Amino acid sequence: MDFPTLLGAGLVLLGIFYLGFLSFKINFPSVIIYILFGIVVADYLTDNELLYFASEVGIVLLFFLLGIEFSIKRLGGIAKKIWSSGLLDVVLSLGVTMIIAIGFGLDLFTSFLMGGITYATSSSITAKLLDDKGRMANTETEFILAILIFEDLIAPLIIAVLIGVSTSGGFQSSDALFLIGKVVGLTLGAVILGKTLFKGFEQFLLKIDDEDYKMALLVGIALSYGGLALALGLSEVLGAFLAGMMLAEIGKIEKVEQTVSPVRDLMLPIFFVYFGTTIELGNGVPMPVFLSVLLIWSVVAKILVGIVGGRWYGMSRKASLRAGLSLCARGEFSVVIASVATGPIKVLGGLYIVIAAFLGMLLFERAPKIVNKIHGKSKSKKKDLKVPGS
Repeated sequence: MDFPTLLGAGLVLLGIFYLGFLSFKINFPSVIIYILFGIVVADYLTDNELLYFASEVGIVLLFFLLGIEFSIKRLGGIAKKIWSSGLLDVVLSLGVTMIIAIGFGLDLFTSFLMGGITYATSSSITAKLLDDKGRMANTETEFILAILIFEDLIAPLIIAVLIGVSTSGGFQSSDALFLIGKVVGLTLGAVILGKTLFKGFEQFLLKIDDEDYKMALLVGIALSYGGLALALGLSEVLGAFLAGMMLAEIGKIEKVEQTVSPVRDLMLPIFFVYFGTTIELGNGVPMPVFLSVLLIWSVVAKILVGIVGGRWYGMSRKASLRAGLSLCARGEFSVVIASVATGPIKVLGGLYIVIAAFLGMLLFERAPKIVNKIHGKSKSKKKDLKVPGS
């Protein structure tokens, strides 16, 4: 007997409820639990179209709400202070990882994909740990948040390139120029729409009393621009991010967030579950030596970003090292990028994400003790937290 699609979707939602509650109780990132859940139930949910559609909506709304946080003015403020440390992060976490992957015999596209998977720190895991461990007022927290924001801006571009290249089938110069042209065109379109069509959007939203209609409008905007990006051979997450930026200039963006967040919170866990269902572990761990090297280097790279980038940012050696040790967890962006992969590389990416998230949590928790052993204890001074560009 076939397993009904609707029954599968209902059971997944019930599983998400239980696992989300469990993650809260045991203080463990729900992202990782959802992926593991997907791996366990993969045999029962293969090619579940409803699950796939819900996961697409969830990831589009994640990037849509992320884009809303970035007005052009704020982007300039962030870039001005963090650009050097952010570029160092790109070179070490993405660039050097690509070189390592090429050294293990992977082709250029797959090497770039692995670099993308190892690049971005998990914003959700890191922000939660900062809050849970009472470190929001620490000296290094401003730097950590700025790095996370910089990565949030770079990750959609990485995904756009990966989708574009996988669609065209190679890294040819003409294809690269065409891809850049499409990204620039989509971005300019978002800026123009933001300055014209959506200029008085705030007043229009205030006139809509029914939250259901408002939700349909905002989710429709996110899905439409994400779908337009797909039609152009780009990534839907880049389109969704730009759709958010279109609305970033309006006042009271919290009204948009309040309307869209419930839908995102319902759909986003499904994305991680669906990703887990695409990981096939039947053939064991692919390229175990490469996986080990990847894990070691990705930790070293983030520590170096903290030590060197933190000093460029103006922090002490202690705060810089503590920042580096706190940036090692990988999560949601790595999952989005790994979803582009196929076969053994997807399995490799999935295993990397789960292990890296766990290692990152351990290093974050022990960062203060490690730093005190190296540099000695000192009295902490609290200060007001201010994210660059805010």
